[in-house]
Amino acid sequence: MQVVISQASQNDLEIILQLQKDCYMTEAEIYNDYSIQPLLQDLGSLQNEFKNTTILKGVIHGEIVGSVRGFAKNGTSYIGKLIVKRDFQNKGIGRMLLDSIESTFNDCNRFELFTGFKSDKNLYLYNKQGYREFRRQVINENFTMVYMEKVNQITIDKHKK
Repeated sequence: MQVVISQASQNDLEIILQLQKDCYMTEAEIYNDYSIQPLLQDLGSLQNEFKNTTILKGVIHGEIVGSVRGFAKNGTSYIGKLIVKRDFQNKGIGRMLLDSIESTFNDCNRFELFTGFKSDKNLYLYNKQGYREFRRQVINENFTMVYMEKVNQITIDKHKK
């Protein structure tokens, strides 16, 4: 199974949005909260986000099976909405997308992302990829956001030379 990861185009946004809604339904079920932003986002909002954000897609046999977003600000790459279609989860695609978005922003000093405190699969992947929790934010009685960061080893190695 070969996954081709590339930058998404505007023509991909409708498919990515539907994939996002499908994937985040699992998160909504975990927290019993169906009002989370990824489920409420509309195409216009995603098209607007597309202007200032790098959106990557993972494609297998012409089908978009995953996506991730990121942008850089003040030396930090902010990564979000890492999604993989249910039938393709646990096959390394999420890791590949995460590696690819990090490579896109390899001039940043650090990477930052967040997930929910009960999102065990996400927490496992991020920890395995070198991310460490640095802050928690209570959103409501049912939901706490876990913020994670990873130092970009490439920029550290550059400065050592």
